[in-house]
Amino acid sequence: MVKHMRGTGNKREILGTRVSTSGEMSSLEDIFSTNQCPTAAFTSQGTDVTPNGDRGVCKIVKQHGVEGEMPMIGDKVFVHYTGRLLNGKKFDSSLDRKEPFVFNVGKGQVIKAWDIGVCSMQKGEVCLMLCKPEYAYGSAGSPPKVPPNATLVFEIELLSFRGEKITEDGGIMKRIKVKGEGYNSPNEGATVHVHLEGRCGGRLFESRDVTFVVGESEDVGVPLGVDRAMEKIQKGECCLLYLKPKYGYGKEGKKEYDIGSNAELLYEVTLKDFEKAKESWEMDLNEKLERAVVVKQKGTHYFKAGLYNHAVIQYQQIVNWLEMECGTEKEQQQAIQSFLLVVHLNLALCYLRLREYSQTVENCNKVIELDPENEKALYRRGEARLLRNEFSLALVDFRKVLQVNSFNRAARSQIAICQRKIREHHERDKKIYANMFQRFAEHDAKVGRLKRKKEETGISDQNKQGLKRPCLSQDGS
Repeated sequence: MVKHMRGTGNKREILGTRVSTSGEMSSLEDIFSTNQCPTAAFTSQGTDVTPNGDRGVCKIVKQHGVEGEMPMIGDKVFVHYTGRLLNGKKFDSSLDRKEPFVFNVGKGQVIKAWDIGVCSMQKGEVCLMLCKPEYAYGSAGSPPKVPPNATLVFEIELLSFRGEKITEDGGIMKRIKVKGEGYNSPNEGATVHVHLEGRCGGRLFESRDVTFVVGESEDVGVPLGVDRAMEKIQKGECCLLYLKPKYGYGKEGKKEYDIGSNAELLYEVTLKDFEKAKESWEMDLNEKLERAVVVKQKGTHYFKAGLYNHAVIQYQQIVNWLEMECGTEKEQQQAIQSFLLVVHLNLALCYLRLREYSQTVENCNKVIELDPENEKALYRRGEARLLRNEFSLALVDFRKVLQVNSFNRAARSQIAICQRKIREHHERDKKIYANMFQRFAEHDAKVGRLKRKKEETGISDQNKQGLKRPCLSQDGS
């Protein structure tokens, strides 16, 4: 964050980074339009932004950015840039392509100089950056445009940046403060040892060391969003997690922390250590079946407590373990089918409660593949389709339920609702089309009236012209 700006003659410094003034070179064109070597310009005006201070990446700020945060490791950044060799020859530019360049900073997706330099920029900032070969393309170069051992000069504008999306709905966003070790992360069922600091509206409401099993964070009062992010965190990493209410404390809030309904949370998480759980391929079928009993009980416990997202995690584990298993003995095959049938039914019910109707239908379909006349699967699929306004499909499902069990009164009731909804839908369609045709008829009638009026006006004008005959002189001329 920009703390202050201090003047030194005609020069200024912000954040320890040189900012060009009117008397200095402020663009690529300025640097390459003089007889001075570009490296000399950066030596006199630029600031070293490398962590070890070897002047491998030097930067001059051309235009200040917005005061505030800078990109963190893993952030998705959007930039415009132009790159030149030391002889002034342009080798690449996003401006020529008329679209920003997008990458995740600090992940090795670009040259090292960019991972370092872009993290020193603020939103809206434009800077000039000198990159020595060891921070650019090195001895290999980037044929045919960048020769070996080339020092490069870039003009970069940081348009915007945002954290990494952990979930598709954007409910958990992650930003890395301190990079972790290697590429190994906890898996589902791993035991993790973390330090947590939770904030709501800038207020620190908890700070503690805690150990929990990934997928079971609710047991120690850790929000779902922190639990779901653990598989994206490495040992030693310190990151910020921005949680939407769904992944925090939801509608209920958290009374003991004085957190109200639908509050957004910010957690700083440091993964101190973890022990991975066995992967599916590390267990034989008998071990999977034994563990499935315990995990199913855990899922049912969460379901009864109304913690449907946590229940989904448990049930999905069983699916991941068993869906590709066949079993060599009849008893094993029956056990696998029994587990998958029950778990998919439970998942369908969880997703129904969570109003994720597409997932409900998908899991019901899995049950119906195993048991085409499963009454619960047909009924739950019908419920989901009814709630998605797929009245005809829902009606088919509820009628199938009655074929399986003619005494299912709930299905009869739902059939009546479907039939009423279909009638209402047809009535709405009739009104819409009736109004549409009426408007068309009114429009045609209006056009006809205007046409007739125009024709009548034309005839009248012709008659008037006919009455105005030229006056003849006495000699007939």
